[in-house]
Amino acid sequence: MKTTILAVMALLCSSLAALAADVTGKWTAEIPGGRGPSTATFNFKAAGAKLEGTVTTVRQGNPVESAISDGKVDGDKISFVQTMQMQGNEVKLNYTGVIKGDTIEMTREGGRGPATFTAKKAQ
Repeated sequence: MKTTILAVMALLCSSLAALAADVTGKWTAEIPGGRGPSTATFNFKAAGAKLEGTVTTVRQGNPVESAISDGKVDGDKISFVQTMQMQGNEVKLNYTGVIKGDTIEMTREGGRGPATFTAKKAQ
């Protein structure tokens, strides 16, 4: 009986892991802003519930890459923090998103207020 319960629990756990959406890879987005949209590239690597990677944005015509921190994957949901230096100040941007196939519906909080946008998986 004990063996059967353990086997069922193991099967359920592996089934739940299979339901996690695949976020690993390169994603691009146009993020709305007060001065017009800006382009961002997200490079993600998921390992279980942990999300790592970078965000590349363009500032004054130059690409700026920031590592993400506190990255989490929970089924089809992701969250992470991007920390940037702007005019000598540290700015933290908090992202949340829902993966829907080849898109991620995302919200960014911080900086100049919330922004909602869609990231698309790069081919």
